[in-house]
Amino acid sequence: MDEPITYTVKGAAIETGLTEDTIRYYEKIGLLPRAKRKPNSHRVYRQEDVETMRMITCFRKTGMPLESMKPYLQLSRGEDLSSHPELYSMMEEHKRKIEHQIASLQQIVDFLDLQLQSGGTHLHKESCTLAEPEKRPPDPRFPI
Repeated sequence: MDEPITYTVKGAAIETGLTEDTIRYYEKIGLLPRAKRKPNSHRVYRQEDVETMRMITCFRKTGMPLESMKPYLQLSRGEDLSSHPELYSMMEEHKRKIEHQIASLQQIVDFLDLQLQSGGTHLHKESCTLAEPEKRPPDPRFPI
């Protein structure tokens, strides 16, 4: 029978691009389960732990706060998100926020293109229509 693949904290860091300190921190705050320990007390991470670290990295890239990730990370592997309406709704809201950010960034790129095409910093009538960030009260489900 094959031994399951395991990683030291250094190996997990290399696999995921996270720092060793970051991995320890994620474990400390409960984003990662407590690592098993070897007899010499060194941490041992399983392949599933490394996959969770990669998922955390992806969520971080979306701007999701660490605390907001916890309910998603606690779902069983392969569990259907749609069977958790509240989590599904929160993910949809997070996605809408990112889509709004993308649209705002595209407006900025368009504005800069217009400035570059005009050869200067002339203000065109339509050039200052950049969308402002949405002004809404914070959603209690997504702590800041």
